[in-house]
Amino acid sequence: MYIQGFVLPVLPGKEDAYKKMAQQAGEMFQRYGAIEIVEAIEDDIPTGVHTDFRKAVQAEEGEKIVFSWVVWPDKAICEEAAKRMQEDEEMEPPEEIPFAGKRLIFGGFTPIYTLGRD
Repeated sequence: MYIQGFVLPVLPGKEDAYKKMAQQAGEMFQRYGAIEIVEAIEDDIPTGVHTDFRKAVQAEEGEKIVFSWVVWPDKAICEEAAKRMQEDEEMEPPEEIPFAGKRLIFGGFTPIYTLGRD
């Protein structure tokens, strides 16, 4: 499997708009081969001495942190999906994006240990 991970700040009062956008994106990712999509909004974000989730995305007052990931069967399928999604009109962002895109953190990860999955 291959994992894409994301941490981002959702703008104040935009949680419902983000959830709607995430659901639409998730359905599209699934059509392109994703096998799991998880979007989780902050519930317990402790303040760290040196770093924490809020500091990582330079969260501003009232913003909520979202931690999400997409599980793909493998990196090749993820990369092919990315290419195909670039050309998909559905990938066009809404006029008003409900999160601070310039402060989004993302990356791809190869699992080194899993428990509870094949």
